[in-house]
Amino acid sequence: MSDASTQKPYLIRALWEWCQDQGQTPQIAVKINAQTNVPQGYDENGQIVLDVSSEATQDLVMDNEWIRFQARFGATAHQIDVPVSQVMAVFAAESGGGMGFEVSDDAPAPAVAPEPVEPVAKRTGSPLKLVK
Repeated sequence: MSDASTQKPYLIRALWEWCQDQGQTPQIAVKINAQTNVPQGYDENGQIVLDVSSEATQDLVMDNEWIRFQARFGATAHQIDVPVSQVMAVFAAESGGGMGFEVSDDAPAPAVAPEPVEPVAKRTGSPLKLVK
């Protein structure tokens, strides 16, 4: 693994926290692949932008290989599973501030999506639960 790929999950979590602290809406741009579980019909050209704010997600978990949460699309709740390797960018919806990442078509697939673990903490105490 390159330094950039090992830093990526930490940078995603740091930018998520920065957006939340600034009162902005953290979003991720994702390149969809076979391991990505997102609702069909909401993508554009094999990509999707997801609101990952505390208000838009339930049971958000961001570990070193996966971003997992539940969210509503229309009136239907969906389980979302995104391999960190497929995240193209994390940014604030309001300002566009954030960071882009290179996503390779031949990125190795992460291990099978883990069983749900403790979600990102509520805005009391530490905002992120780092999962190894």
